[in-house]
Amino acid sequence: MGFKNFRIRIILRIILITANLFLLVILIDKEQQWVTLVITGIIVIIQIAGLIRFIERTNRKLTQFLESIRHSDFSTSFYDKDLGKNFEGLNRAFNEVIRELRKNRAEKEENYNYLLTVVQHVSIGILAFRKDGKVDIFNNAVKRLLKITNLKHINELSAVKITLPELLLNMRAGDKQLIKLVIDNELLQLSVSATEFRMRGEEFLLVSLQNISTELEEKEIESWQKLIRVLTHEIMNSITPISSLASTVKEMLIDEAEDKVSMRIMDEDDLDNINQALNTIQGRSDSLLNFVETYRTLTRIPRPNFRYFVVKELFDRIHMLFKPKMDKYNIDCIPRVFPKDLMITADPDLVEQVFINLLLNAIDAVKEKHTPKIKVTASTNTNGRVSIEFSDNGSGIKPDILDKIFMPYFTSKKEGSGIGLSLSRQIMHLHKGSISVKSIPEEGSVFTLTF
Repeated sequence: MGFKNFRIRIILRIILITANLFLLVILIDKEQQWVTLVITGIIVIIQIAGLIRFIERTNRKLTQFLESIRHSDFSTSFYDKDLGKNFEGLNRAFNEVIRELRKNRAEKEENYNYLLTVVQHVSIGILAFRKDGKVDIFNNAVKRLLKITNLKHINELSAVKITLPELLLNMRAGDKQLIKLVIDNELLQLSVSATEFRMRGEEFLLVSLQNISTELEEKEIESWQKLIRVLTHEIMNSITPISSLASTVKEMLIDEAEDKVSMRIMDEDDLDNINQALNTIQGRSDSLLNFVETYRTLTRIPRPNFRYFVVKELFDRIHMLFKPKMDKYNIDCIPRVFPKDLMITADPDLVEQVFINLLLNAIDAVKEKHTPKIKVTASTNTNGRVSIEFSDNGSGIKPDILDKIFMPYFTSKKEGSGIGLSLSRQIMHLHKGSISVKSIPEEGSVFTLTF
């Protein structure tokens, strides 16, 4: 056992086995030595088995190394005494690989704990779960929003709202929804967004939940204030002259003495003035009724009758409808659809109304330009949604009124009701879509419909 070299120990074992085999051959011819023969044979077998086991030590070490990796057991170390430099190098290589794997695992655990800490401290609720509903991770914001302490499966959220699990399971990448919840007698309005990802060959859904009740309340108050200002302005514009004229007519007709009221004596001029005043009162009253009826129209848009239709067919109808007006102002209108067979699911009648409103605005914006041009382009955007752009080289929209153009009755044109864009936004909202605008004064505007 004093040898310190693997090769020498192998050679020594082979020499001993060879000597015993030679002795075994000699003893075979001597029948009286059969006990020695048996003992020598057993020794030879033991020596051969020992040699095989000694040589296979490397294989066993390699198997142990691979098993450690397979089971992520990086606590193993490899060490052999008195086997020479080859085995020392092999053990050193194994131990270095184990140390690197242990280091990488520690780094991954640190990164995971770092990301987990970040996720837990984000104020927006984050919930990740598999397609079967098994929850992998949810942060403290989810606990605070939904008033839960533990969540292993999405179906457990039925205790918060009976339809919530189904709603979350049916969401797909890019989906956004507004969910109303009543928790502890408090109304929450959650903005829910979803994205999908694949990990370890399995699909996961990542959902973010944000309570936007405060923001919605602020916007609602702001909208009410704007609406009240518009209503007050329009009503006062009608009521003030009506009140003034009614007072004038009363003075012309009635003579209020101290004790009695009597009719004044009137000539033709007085009758003519009274007639004009009453006609004015009637006209302003009709205008006020029309104004109120218009607001009723804005709140009574029919529900969409969804159909799957070709966008180009709608483009062609609108183009034929506006061709006489385009020709009148020499407007170059360019409708384009990519691809030509692009289709959308929508109510073609309501969408046609939106197209009409946008084209009327575009025509009004470019009709005084030297080379008026309108482009209408339909295509699929990067999110896989249908996008339709109405662009013009008109006068554009001033930055200070850009956020007001969708308000009912707001208009910067000399002629117009100011309800076209407001109506268009409501129609797009009913289609779960959106309408947005970009504009540069004196260069043009781009209105984008997204379905």
